[in-house]
Amino acid sequence: MSSIQKLVASYKDKNLVLRIVTGLIIGAILGFVARSAAGDIAAEHNSFLINVVAFGEILGNLFVGALKAVAPILVFILILSSIVNKQYGSASGLKRVVVLYIVGTFLASCVGVAASFLFPTELALSNVGAAENTAPASVWIVLKDLLFKVVDNPLNAIAHGNYVGILTWAIGLGVALKFCTNETKKIFTDLSEAVTKIVQFVIQLAPFGIFGLVASTVYQTGVDALLGYVRIVVVLVGAMAFVALVVNPLIVFAVIKKNPYPLVFTCLRESGLTAFFTRSSAANIPVNLNLCKKLGISDELSSISIPLGATINMAGAAVVIAILALAAAHTLGVRPDFWTALLLCVVSAVGACGASGVPGGSLMLIPLACSLFNISNDIAMQVVAIGFIIGVIQDSVETAINSSTDVIFTAIASQSMQK
Repeated sequence: MSSIQKLVASYKDKNLVLRIVTGLIIGAILGFVARSAAGDIAAEHNSFLINVVAFGEILGNLFVGALKAVAPILVFILILSSIVNKQYGSASGLKRVVVLYIVGTFLASCVGVAASFLFPTELALSNVGAAENTAPASVWIVLKDLLFKVVDNPLNAIAHGNYVGILTWAIGLGVALKFCTNETKKIFTDLSEAVTKIVQFVIQLAPFGIFGLVASTVYQTGVDALLGYVRIVVVLVGAMAFVALVVNPLIVFAVIKKNPYPLVFTCLRESGLTAFFTRSSAANIPVNLNLCKKLGISDELSSISIPLGATINMAGAAVVIAILALAAAHTLGVRPDFWTALLLCVVSAVGACGASGVPGGSLMLIPLACSLFNISNDIAMQVVAIGFIIGVIQDSVETAINSSTDVIFTAIASQSMQK
């Protein structure tokens, strides 16, 4: 093995969260030092720091460009493959679980939208002035634009990042191909896995991109940008905590008419805690299946509902998509009315159900929500990049909510059948 291969292997072996945090800290320090030295007499020293920041900005722009390139294809292939290959089975109570997944995800997106209106947050984005004039004035303009985006040519939709058109064609083709041969389904499964691997490769480069983005942002705007990141993290975590401790218990009580908190706290402790550290709903499936056995849920139900929930029950992702999309809107001066906000709740919930299973997968659906406000793909991808910066906390909390809720809804569906 060559020295380069050893270096690459060593880099990949390190925890992604640790690498992202390292890139963030180094970038912040570099940006702060370069900004502080801007008026320094030592011109050569200052010039060197500025050149390093400029190089970091290139890395950041390359990372954002890679995200922008892969996101449309990812959304199209994942949603299409999910619809074509999804087998819901006939286990008793499964329909109730699926309904609970859908209701829970939609209510979570509503919480995200409400949190954004209560605590509006602006982000440090570039080229904002050029995008401000595109903001829609009312829901009718949004709906009109939405209809024209729906009937867009699929190739044009992918090429220009029209996520509404991409979503429409993915769902339409998925339904049309639902009863295709197993060989055809296998092709879409392989395509989905291939695109996911490409996304995983791009995400492996996130530490370098985040280093560059943070360095250039801090150099240009100072520490105010980092304070903005803290605010958006607080809003995100607060909204997801509200979903876990208020919305989910209300759903549990509505279904089984019992004190919901013993079940909720058990699932958060035994499922949510491990999911917080693994940051993967798929990796937490064995933990959830074991917890279902402890709770006395039949294997016939849990063996289907838990893997299904790992792909479509995405309450945390719905919160993230809604809040970050509205943060972009607030930055551009857009103030959505009630009906536009309601439409965003639906889009966020649908987008969350199609979120990729890789860490940070929900972030790739943010452009879909941003498209409601005519926010350009360039601006939306800057928001996605910010999502990766705060993902050290956001993604862990999001996964904990998603995974623990899988068991909660499976348990109450099982209990409701036994009445």
